[in-house]
Amino acid sequence: MQQEVAVALYTARPGQTAYGYPVGIICARWHIPFIPGDVNHAASFDYPVRYLPVDVPGADILRGAARPERYTEDIVAAARQLEAEGVRAITSNCGFFGLWQRAAADAVSVPVFMSSLLLVPFIRSLIGSDRKVGVVVANSEGVTGELLAAVGIGDDDSTAFAGMESFPHFASVVLQESGKLDTDAMRDEVTEACRGLLIDHPDIGALLLECSDLPVYAHAVHEATGVPVFDWVALIDFVERTVVPKRYAGIY
Repeated sequence: MQQEVAVALYTARPGQTAYGYPVGIICARWHIPFIPGDVNHAASFDYPVRYLPVDVPGADILRGAARPERYTEDIVAAARQLEAEGVRAITSNCGFFGLWQRAAADAVSVPVFMSSLLLVPFIRSLIGSDRKVGVVVANSEGVTGELLAAVGIGDDDSTAFAGMESFPHFASVVLQESGKLDTDAMRDEVTEACRGLLIDHPDIGALLLECSDLPVYAHAVHEATGVPVFDWVALIDFVERTVVPKRYAGIY
């Protein structure tokens, strides 16, 4: 009996030189050593990701030194380019890009999640109503009402924030862009920030590491605190599974 051979037809996209990226990441401009576990390191993922730089100074966004409307056009253009290249979902490399969540999502037809802060409403639904979500952010001064509204976080006391700006090594690496990273020092500062947040708010039921540089330290934070720890790489993995569902196989 002749075996049937499946035939697939493909159409090239004009100007595209590479294919197969399920997730596109819009990247602000940084001078940081990105290591495995960071959103900006490709080995953090078990699938290809498409990094697309935009001329947005990340540290300025974190410091609140740039108005969001100045960069809307560039970010929307980047989202459209990624969609045209065939990515199935779009994210960014800075949680404060949540300011452009609606603009980017409205511009394309694929899922967009510009900030890990979008996890907060989901995490709230996982824990008791008498528990808080603890969020460690890169710079607490940038946690404005505008940002919170853009990512669906209400103006109440169910979310507790702690900023990393007061920790010298983090400030040097991320806010001042020294170009040098000591992972032991960073790990110690991140775990200290989380412990402090739990001391100030003992009713926290889960933690979120907002900054895209912090998933590296999620394991250490969990060991130090014993509470569930959410991070940006885990969010990207989750969304990737929704746009590229797993094929299951095995004996029965």
